[in-house]
Amino acid sequence: MLMTVAWPQIGRTQRQDAQRDVWQKPDQVVHALGIGKSEVIADIGAGTGYFARRFAPLAERVYAVDIDPEVLKIATGKAPANLEPVLARADDPKLPDNSIDTVFFCNAFHHIDNREDYLNKLAKALRPGGRVVIIDFFKKPLPVGPPAAMKLSEQEVIEQLKRAGFTKTRGFDFLPYQYFLVFNK
Repeated sequence: MLMTVAWPQIGRTQRQDAQRDVWQKPDQVVHALGIGKSEVIADIGAGTGYFARRFAPLAERVYAVDIDPEVLKIATGKAPANLEPVLARADDPKLPDNSIDTVFFCNAFHHIDNREDYLNKLAKALRPGGRVVIIDFFKKPLPVGPPAAMKLSEQEVIEQLKRAGFTKTRGFDFLPYQYFLVFNK
């Protein structure tokens, strides 16, 4: 059964988050991931914590990873103690080796420049059996998201992860504007 939770609203107005909630379906996304209490999650491109704050009550630890120190302040302000900021670099997530169960990208993977190198760094951070989750916009004109020229197609993402040694193990199709892919090493 899908649980609906009143999540903290931070960094955006409640109206903006409510509008995003309609198409981002955060409760369904979190439910689909089946997060366990002992899980350690790295939310790459966490921004103001839209998903990181949702993961925190369910997981052992959540790393909110971003290259912008100001949004990390927002993401971790009044956050649960298990939500930790990680000030990353554009080319390095700055995560400890063998420490992460789930690497989560939402609306961020298309921003990574040298994705294969970045994925290789993430692979070192993943524990055995770990997964990479990518939610990003379909490569076509949409009423939300970046311009089509900035987007990656689902197939491009699958091929890039394959070249980095990952296999697509699952996909979900309930998001209207995005693909939702799960990969394992």
